[in-house]
Amino acid sequence: MSRISRLPSSLLRAAACTGIAALTLTACGSGSGSGTANAGSGSAKVGLITKTDTNPFFVKMKEGAEKAAKENGVELSTAAGKFDGDNAGQVTAIENMVAAGVKGILITPSDSKAIVPAIEKAKAKGVLVIALDTPTDPESAVDALFATDNFKAGELIGQYAKAAMKGKTAKIAALDLAPGVSVGVQRHNGFLKGFGATDKDVACAQDTGGDQSKGQTAMENCLQKEPGINVVYTINEPAALGAYTALKAKGREKDVLIVSVDGGCTGTQAVKDGKIAATSQQYPLKMAAEGVKAVATYAKDGKKASGYTDTGVTLVTDKAQDGVTSKDTAYGLDNCWG
Repeated sequence: MSRISRLPSSLLRAAACTGIAALTLTACGSGSGSGTANAGSGSAKVGLITKTDTNPFFVKMKEGAEKAAKENGVELSTAAGKFDGDNAGQVTAIENMVAAGVKGILITPSDSKAIVPAIEKAKAKGVLVIALDTPTDPESAVDALFATDNFKAGELIGQYAKAAMKGKTAKIAALDLAPGVSVGVQRHNGFLKGFGATDKDVACAQDTGGDQSKGQTAMENCLQKEPGINVVYTINEPAALGAYTALKAKGREKDVLIVSVDGGCTGTQAVKDGKIAATSQQYPLKMAAEGVKAVATYAKDGKKASGYTDTGVTLVTDKAQDGVTSKDTAYGLDNCWG
């Protein structure tokens, strides 16, 4: 992450917002967007901090939190980083929300380790902190985690890919997220286990940041390194679509198996269209809704949520394989997000 020599704007915002943080977070969010949904005077407050407010996954998460806040009679404030990896922005958002008197904070950590000190400060002031989607490092830094089992998500598409290859020798390309990011590591390792492979069996591995254009470049690099690649694991569907574009340019889009994780509507449609063979669908709306309910319960009777809650994952494909449980794209499109 980049650093600048002048006083960070996040600190300037924090200073400017200190005096009014108890009134609103609308103008003092740390990221590219924030807001407050009122549920009535005197209601408990809950904060939601996402990595960004532009990724469809986090947009759906916010929608789930807003709906749950209304249903549970709590006041929701939201904030987001300017970009995926904006730890400073998330730290400022935590500080502002604590100053505003929230009973609980739901957060998708941009930096699983660097965010921990800010979380510990919030917990020390009696704030319930729940991680959504991405665990902190250590996971015990938060009171609870509501998330997809990312290892299982990877394992499902690994099992699917192995079955779909029907005994053919695999030359694997892994289009990963970024070094050390827990979600990416878990999905990658899960895929390898499901496929019955190790990193030694991966012909080419490239980081994409989950970005479509970077996914395309990564696939181009892998094809140059190993033209015979016939299985592509991708961290998410944007990376998968980038890989598909690169393969199509080489006339190989029909003879390379692409598998992915996320289950967004664009990605699920790509499965239906045959661009991606299968994807593991996760459910951000459920993560947020369960998190909001947990904070509402804590505000009401002091009962803290704890441990890990698996919010589910489903393999989605229209080309089912024997021995691998899956749902078709009709189900996937009914349950997708974005």
